[in-house]
Formats: sequence, structure tokens, C-alpha cells
Amino acid sequence: MSYQSIMVSSITSLGLLLGSSSVVIAQMHGDTHQTPTEQTETFRQIEQPLWLKGIVTVGGLGFIGLELWWFLYSKPKPRQATTQGGIQEVTVTVDGGYEPSQITVQVGQLVRLNFDRQDPSSCLEEVRFPEFRIAQELPLNQVTPIEFIPQKTGRYEFTCGMNMFRGVVEVQPASGDVETKFSATARSASDRESAIGQATHAEASSG
Repeated sequence: MSYQSIMVSSITSLGLLLGSSSVVIAQMHGDTHQTPTEQTETFRQIEQPLWLKGIVTVGGLGFIGLELWWFLYSKPKPRQATTQGGIQEVTVTVDGGYEPSQITVQVGQLVRLNFDRQDPSSCLEEVRFPEFRIAQELPLNQVTPIEFIPQKTGRYEFTCGMNMFRGVVEVQPASGDVETKFSATARSASDRESAIGQATHAEASSG
């Protein structure tokens, strides 16, 4: 179960607990003002005080706002791998999931992910990279390096052995490739403008 699922479950549980508490309080409040005859009735309408309705409403809105914030704004930030000696390297802490869970690297260079497993859960005993055909056991309280060279850009998912915890390696174009493509595009645009200018000048001269 991921942190997001745990958070949603906690919010739901708190909401149910708050609702149940309001019903119990309302029940107690109503019972203190009932006559013996009224207490023998099987079904009776309980009028909740305004202050209790206000608490329930504010609490419900607060939980809704917290849930919206969690889904919309509490997204993990990608971690850029550090490059040293031609190796792109990141340390991933394995404790209730993967931190960082989103890793950014460049295509065509060796990647080394150092998995530091601190969680004894059996689900996290193994990590898998399906696209790279890697399935590696992670001994507890040890750092296990995993290396691969991404040949194509894209997003590559890695998971635990039970597919409950997940992470993503985002492979981006190498910085040199981006600069080369930008320069080629700029030169192409400049050549087109030059050709148009020459054609316009030739037409004006012939006229």
C-alpha cells in the first residue's frame, strides 16, 4: 500500500469517526430531554444542535480540502541524477516505498541506482525493472547498486516484488543532443530566411 492510499484511508476513517461521534452525541443529547414514554418508542427523530451541525460541516469540508490538496499538489518531485566519471548515480531509500520515487537521467549513459533498504517488509525484498529485464533482491540494511544503460528516452517503471510500491525513471535526451537539435533548427530557419531574401532581391532586380 502506498503513502497515497494510506493517506486516503486515514481521511476516510477520520470522516467516518467524526460522523459516528456526531450521531452518538446527538443521541445522548436527545436522550437527556426525553420522558419515559418517549424512550419506549422504537423510532424517534433527533434534532441536532446548531453548534454540532457546524462542527460536522467544518470538519467535513476540512477533510475534503485535505484530500484535494493531497491528490493535486502533493506529488513527488523528480530527482536529477548526479553525474560523476560518466556514471549517473542516485541513492534510493527503501522504507515504506521508494524515496525518491521519480528519477531523471539522460539517455545513452550508464545509470547506477543505489537501493538502501531499511524496511523489513517482505514486499520490498526485491525490485524489478521490467523494461531492462532486471529483478534484484535487496538485502535488509544494505545498499544494493543496480546498473543499466537506457538506450531510448521515455518513462521506465520499477516496482517491488508484489507490484505494490512503484517508482519511475524518466530518461531524457542528452543535453548535447538538445543543443544540437536546437542549433540545427535555428540554422534551418536562418537558411530559409536567407533564401527568401535572395529570391525577393532577384525579383526586384529583374523588374
